[in-house]
Amino acid sequence: MEHGFGKLFELFIAASLINNFVFTRFLGLCIFFGVSRKMETAVGMSITFTAVMVISAALSWLIYNYAMIPLDLTFLKIIVFIGVVAAFVQAADTIMRKISPGLYYKLGVYLALIATNCIIIAVPLINAGEGYNFIESMAFGLGSGAGFALALIIMASIREKLELAQVPRPFRGLPIAFVTAALIALAFTGFSGLITL
Repeated sequence: MEHGFGKLFELFIAASLINNFVFTRFLGLCIFFGVSRKMETAVGMSITFTAVMVISAALSWLIYNYAMIPLDLTFLKIIVFIGVVAAFVQAADTIMRKISPGLYYKLGVYLALIATNCIIIAVPLINAGEGYNFIESMAFGLGSGAGFALALIIMASIREKLELAQVPRPFRGLPIAFVTAALIALAFTGFSGLITL
């Protein structure tokens, strides 16, 4: 049991810090740059994204292991995983519209983009490729979601401060955001080699 918890902890830390999808694999940058302007939208997207990631990882694992492998349909995994994610994002879209319409309109098009986000699709594909069990898949999904949330919140806090700073005219807006993201990514390379899986 202790060894099992250690493996889950390693998966979580590896997904959130060491192999952070945004800062080490450079995936999900569209939503990352679009939503990280304000802390409120970054936190809202972080919660939504993490929930979608964990639940879609769980549903994809169940479908893959109990339907696709027995029926020898593993070649359809990308299509099936996209369908699972799209269905769950549609449900999250409807729930958020009812519960928090203000946040729903602030997130705008980026909420719909979760459905085809490469991080969301990468998690079930990595789970299937690595042969993780259900709990490991959940830990990997949660770690990936936490890593994306961490990236969004760090970036949003810096970008809110940058709005008050005297940034040279050529660097205002997206250019300074790219420079900032590059510096954060450089800092995240310090985690490499922390855990070897």
